[in-house]
Amino acid sequence: MDQMDRLFLVFKNLIHSSLLATVALLAMPSFAQRVIPLEVPGAVVPATKTERQYFSKAWNTEVVSGVTQPSLTVYEPPPGVVAKGLGVVICPGGGFMALSINSEGIDVAKWLSGRGVTAFVLKYRLALVEGDATEEFQRLWTTDKVHLDALLQQAIPQAIADGHLALQYVKRHASEFGLTPDRVGIMGFSAGGTVTAGAAIQYSADSRPAFAAPIYAAASALKQPVPDDAPPLFIAAATDDNLGLGPDSIHLYELWTAAHKPVELHMYAKGGHGFGMRITGLPSAQWIDQFWEWLTLEGVLGK
Repeated sequence: MDQMDRLFLVFKNLIHSSLLATVALLAMPSFAQRVIPLEVPGAVVPATKTERQYFSKAWNTEVVSGVTQPSLTVYEPPPGVVAKGLGVVICPGGGFMALSINSEGIDVAKWLSGRGVTAFVLKYRLALVEGDATEEFQRLWTTDKVHLDALLQQAIPQAIADGHLALQYVKRHASEFGLTPDRVGIMGFSAGGTVTAGAAIQYSADSRPAFAAPIYAAASALKQPVPDDAPPLFIAAATDDNLGLGPDSIHLYELWTAAHKPVELHMYAKGGHGFGMRITGLPSAQWIDQFWEWLTLEGVLGK
């Protein structure tokens, strides 16, 4: 084979590889998304934008902080995936000072939308702090619980109110997303689990979720009685939760069982806090598959 033949073979292989790469890229699911601002009645949005997204070294993940206006990012089923007509509002966690936007938000939304569920990642209002919100949370958690509690007392009611706003918006606009209002649920992680539990225990007719899934939620402060028409609950947490929130999930489970309402609880021996969609190799990483099985068992997917 002379030099010209060798060059021709190299170019042929390069073109073939490029075509294969292009086909593979086109075959990948494309997750349609758009951002919808949520208007908070009576709230004044600061003129200076404080929301920012960055990689947190303290939490080893991408986060969002400084949210002053809530919003929904929509992930609809990609082309080729049959839409199930089911909607889920997803509330990332982050101590009400940041949002773990990937493993407790976007990654969950992509997993669900890839299976035909329309997912809405909620950015709810957060406590505003100077500098890196994740580092500040850790500092306050370990050295100044009094200041942290003061911040949370203001942030938590706002965040739960944003959860209600999100459910109201999606239910009101359900037809635009190919949904029906009685097939819109909510799920959340850690602080987002608190938002989820709050939405499941206190709601109006236009914000009642069809189901709720608080994952390693902080929920011990919820003292309201379980409503007569309370939605079914899926709960997951780890016994070795770093923040000691395992008992909060048991508390929620006991509230629902005492009220004779549908509930499923998964308490994993190991998993720590914040496992979300992280690949850990532990049984706790299977929570979302078990959540999907639970949706099937409850008849949510088959309506």
